[in-house]
Amino acid sequence: MPARLALKVDVDTLQGLREGVPALMEILAGRGVQASFFLALGPDHSGRAVFRVFRQRGFLDKMLRTRAPAMYSLRTMLYGTILPAPMIAPAAAEIVPRLLSGGHEVGLHGYDHVLWHDRLVNMNRAAVNREVASAQAVFTGLAGRPARAFAAPGWQCSAASRAVLAVQGFRYASDTRGTAPYYPRFGAEVTPVLEIPTTLPTLDELLGFNGCGAGDFTDLVLRRLEDGRPQVLTIHAELEGGPFRGEFARLLDRALEEGVAFFRLADWAEELLTHGWQIPAAPVYQGRLPGRAGTVSRQVHPEVSS
Repeated sequence: MPARLALKVDVDTLQGLREGVPALMEILAGRGVQASFFLALGPDHSGRAVFRVFRQRGFLDKMLRTRAPAMYSLRTMLYGTILPAPMIAPAAAEIVPRLLSGGHEVGLHGYDHVLWHDRLVNMNRAAVNREVASAQAVFTGLAGRPARAFAAPGWQCSAASRAVLAVQGFRYASDTRGTAPYYPRFGAEVTPVLEIPTTLPTLDELLGFNGCGAGDFTDLVLRRLEDGRPQVLTIHAELEGGPFRGEFARLLDRALEEGVAFFRLADWAEELLTHGWQIPAAPVYQGRLPGRAGTVSRQVHPEVSS
């Protein structure tokens, strides 16, 4: 059986949507590969991320190691501080139909990306509901139907956020880092929305970490595919659709040469949910990852759900 890899594309900013997504669509179309795109659709407050230097251990080191200022336009880095935050949704009016016509999956990556990323753990259910409902309303206006999948900004989820996703009828989410699909457990409560976690490290986490270059990252991804389990790789429109688009194309070419089968997360979710009794439950905790600032929501080793 061929190795299987899902490409999960997070689109965090207006720059990523306008410039990165079209570049990625071109690369993917040239190779007959379809992916799962998750879009932030509200205000672009990218400039406010700079305040993480005071709150998140390792944030400044990561910015310097990955040369982040060279990846984002000056305008993007000032949005929400010196410059007003533009709405991302108007640009999506052109992009969403193009993604759908190309056979790609399109889901939600929140409304205000920076707000969710930095504040979710302190947000109550009503506040979370407003964020998700706002993004869903925009998406429905663009696509003519609601989104069925959600991917949390910064891999940040909580009991409140998962409860909101359940009430709003999402089919599955990709909110955490882990090893295999599961139902998240918070305390004694198992949430009913399937979770398909990101299983592989991301380029921005490893770039420059212990001397890792973009080519080394591609080698690592391909080695991880050798264990035979389906893997989920999160890429970012601002990176792999920006200064690292050449290396992303090389990753796809090498994977295709090795017979890797690409799939959309929505298709795997449908496959899994037809056998729901086989999906385990697992607790979720906030933990650190090599190369990433702050903490993310992580899957504890799965346990068989009762």
